[in-house]
Amino acid sequence: MAKKKFYVVWKGRKTGVFTTWADCEKQVKGVVGAQFKAFESEAEADAAFLKQYDDYKGKPSSHGKWKMASAKPILPSICVDAACSGSPGKLEYRGVNTETGEEIFFAGPYAAGTNNVGEFLAIVHALTWQAKHNMHVPIYSDSENAIAWVATGICKTNLKHTPKNAVLFAIIRSAENWLAENELPEDKIIKWDTGLWGENPADFGRK
Repeated sequence: MAKKKFYVVWKGRKTGVFTTWADCEKQVKGVVGAQFKAFESEAEADAAFLKQYDDYKGKPSSHGKWKMASAKPILPSICVDAACSGSPGKLEYRGVNTETGEEIFFAGPYAAGTNNVGEFLAIVHALTWQAKHNMHVPIYSDSENAIAWVATGICKTNLKHTPKNAVLFAIIRSAENWLAENELPEDKIIKWDTGLWGENPADFGRK
């Protein structure tokens, strides 16, 4: 069962804290320059509503939570994440330095993609980036599907191949070929513990 979220709308038809995405969407869909964000608890949402949207824009709602956790992620390391507007929809992905949040690489937007495809490509991109720079640090992803796909070397997406996403499928094939030709070090790719550490530092800060 998906964890309940609370949605703050700073600019929309109505402003305030909403308890479902459906209610939030009614306030922001079609509104030019709408300002909104999801939070994990009502207390966090209430506090955020009293502040400015710019304080949260482009940042995960639980940004930096991992620094206060009793068990922390391995450092140095790279975190990867993807964002997709729709399914299929416009796809982007990136990798960041876990400790500093500095963006290491970014790719997209690609038309008619899915979030799982982006998560898969982000991990492989991090692997190839490390190989190019002779680095050997853990890679964190919050996508169990993507981690499993990388382990098998196959992007097991149900996404339909169309002329619109032909470029994306060419990148997928290239990633699969790279995985087939390179052996992955043991424990190289690790599941990001969102419950303990909050949102992945590579998170795009969107719903």
